[in-house]
Amino acid sequence: MEKSDKGIRPMFNKFTDNTNGGAHTLVSRTTEVVGDIHFNGELIIEGRVIGKIYADDDSSAVIRVAEKGVVEGEISVPTAIINGLVQGDVRSGTHVELSAKAVVLGNVYYKTIEMVMGSELNGNLKHLGINQHEPNPSVEDKKFITDEEIAALATQTESSQKS
Repeated sequence: MEKSDKGIRPMFNKFTDNTNGGAHTLVSRTTEVVGDIHFNGELIIEGRVIGKIYADDDSSAVIRVAEKGVVEGEISVPTAIINGLVQGDVRSGTHVELSAKAVVLGNVYYKTIEMVMGSELNGNLKHLGINQHEPNPSVEDKKFITDEEIAALATQTESSQKS
């Protein structure tokens, strides 16, 4: 602690300012966490996490998976910046950034996404609709007319025009 004209204040005060509503948490390179993590603020993964990582959708929480960071489990946060390995789905209600060394082995559910050249995604990209928890209907969910049905309709149209 330091003394100042305003009384006693913590040293390194610039690091304790949490005006964004959350703390900064680091999982260092030599750390492995087994279990789920619920957080607010910023979570930086340089080590390994085995379990789900999630934050409230209406928070300003950000997860950063560093180049050597590994997550084995689902990530569900407002903002995700990935430059390491994620083995599981990534859900982001606001923004996902896949940096140059990112490898995602799972689906990515996003509102906005940024993929840098060199990033890898081994899964599906699913855009989130108005309801953040549900992806927009995929192409497989939509009913399309087959080639045979088009040919049948064309034949019906031609025969009705001749009559």
